[in-house]
Amino acid sequence: MTVFETLGHFISTLEPENISVERKKSLEPLIKYIQAKDQKTIRLNLICTHNSRRSHLSQVWAQTMAYHFNISNVYCYSGGTAATALFPKVAETLEKQGFQVNKLSQGDNPVYSIKFASDAHPVIGFSKTMDDDFNPKSSFAAVMTCSQADEDCPFVPGAEARIPVTYEDPKAFDNTPQQSEKYEERSVQIATEMFYIFSQVGKEENWK
Repeated sequence: MTVFETLGHFISTLEPENISVERKKSLEPLIKYIQAKDQKTIRLNLICTHNSRRSHLSQVWAQTMAYHFNISNVYCYSGGTAATALFPKVAETLEKQGFQVNKLSQGDNPVYSIKFASDAHPVIGFSKTMDDDFNPKSSFAAVMTCSQADEDCPFVPGAEARIPVTYEDPKAFDNTPQQSEKYEERSVQIATEMFYIFSQVGKEENWK
């Protein structure tokens, strides 16, 4: 199971060893949730306020790293407390890092196909609420990728676990000279942490 060549090269440049001990502790609940599922289906709903930036990056990278580490029973989704649109800079950033990104529809909330390997289903990216019919209704972990959604959603209907893995919003740099740099930086951070999470899942010493 191999991702696209350009994407594989990008993944090879990640440095999970540089994740701080404190941050690794915050990632541990998600690792343990995935481990506890063993061979059962694992559903992760990555949630942020507007399902436009961090939740999409997290969904795409989580699905990619599950594939990269040959963990085939993982299904990743994303949603928000409100629906807006997948921000175009997110699609542009992922494409630059090696994904095949195609816009499947136009309009205010376009649908994207985000493909990481030739023999794998693409991630379907569009903005939706966390309880949209596209998302699971039960037996999933709600992974809160922004602090606002974490605070606004003390209860996520249907979730069997609620796990905060929050990131700073690159939106703060929209329409500035640093915009591209900051979106790439956030994508690298999320990719690195998802690499670490899924690299730990199969390690015997972590099964406790």
